[in-house]
Amino acid sequence: MIVVAGPLIARVSYHDHEVPGMSDPAATLHAMQQLPDRCLRLLSRQFGVMATWQAEVADISTRQIENLVRYGRWRRLYLGVYASFTGEPPREAALWAAVLRAGPRAILSHETAAELDGLLDKRSKLIHVTVPRPQHRKPVAGLAIHRSSRAIEVRRQARLPPRTMTEETVLDLAQAATSFDDVISLLARACQRRLTTPFLISETLGQRAKMRWRGEIELALRDVARGVHSPLEYRYVRDVERAHGLPTPDRQDWAQHRGRVIYRDARYREYGVAVELDGQASHPDEQRWQDKHRDNAAAAAGIITLRYGWADVTERSCETARELASVLASRGWPGRLRRCGPDCRA
Repeated sequence: MIVVAGPLIARVSYHDHEVPGMSDPAATLHAMQQLPDRCLRLLSRQFGVMATWQAEVADISTRQIENLVRYGRWRRLYLGVYASFTGEPPREAALWAAVLRAGPRAILSHETAAELDGLLDKRSKLIHVTVPRPQHRKPVAGLAIHRSSRAIEVRRQARLPPRTMTEETVLDLAQAATSFDDVISLLARACQRRLTTPFLISETLGQRAKMRWRGEIELALRDVARGVHSPLEYRYVRDVERAHGLPTPDRQDWAQHRGRVIYRDARYREYGVAVELDGQASHPDEQRWQDKHRDNAAAAAGIITLRYGWADVTERSCETARELASVLASRGWPGRLRRCGPDCRA
């Protein structure tokens, strides 16, 4: 046991989060260990978790850690990684334990970094960590270990637990995506949520020697910068507008109607035509009411609204382009519809 003369110090505050196992008097007493100040600061920074390879800088010996575990005051989470509390660790502590288990130069990455930054809305089943490429790490249950020669360069500074920068996280997930529609969703979501910008993603992309879909991502980033918010909108731009030589509209165009702000996916302002893209086959009653409200407001302003779904854009892009071109021409568009290829049906 640790035997030190003097009064017990105050309980460590782990970022003002309640840590499981500390709600009863016995657990509180366990948390009130007379530990060195450096150790306490480290535990506070790391949500109550530390690794044996940090013992020296924390002014505590591995033998002392073993004694704390033996007497039930601490618990082991991984080989060489310990929690300074009992009970099931909360998510933050589990993430710290995983990155500490992977080693001093490890960082959280991929789905786990996306979870922390708010890019993904659900927890990853595995905790993803990235380590330097020469560093050998045996498989660890519950962890997905990636290797990168840029592991230190891509670390997001001043963010805890240590993790990849948002731009690197987006590109890591894009590299592993099963379809380009998923890539578009990632790019749009990251920029819509103001986690990064198309420019920063493009700059980071340029620093990668190898990247799947590089050219497509560069082009898509330009569209995202101009207001593309979803895979459906991207396909509309690529397969309906651009492929058939249609004019470029204002995207995410907004207007006020009876004190409310209304957004339109695409508005051909010069010709009084708007296009709304519905990504779902059906909408709840509230959404349908909003759609009608927006269409009625457009009609009152002399704007014709065309509404297209996923199949209209992905399976009938030529027919959709032909219909849109006809409406634009009736409103004064002087252009000419272009064939998208030898089999174009427009």
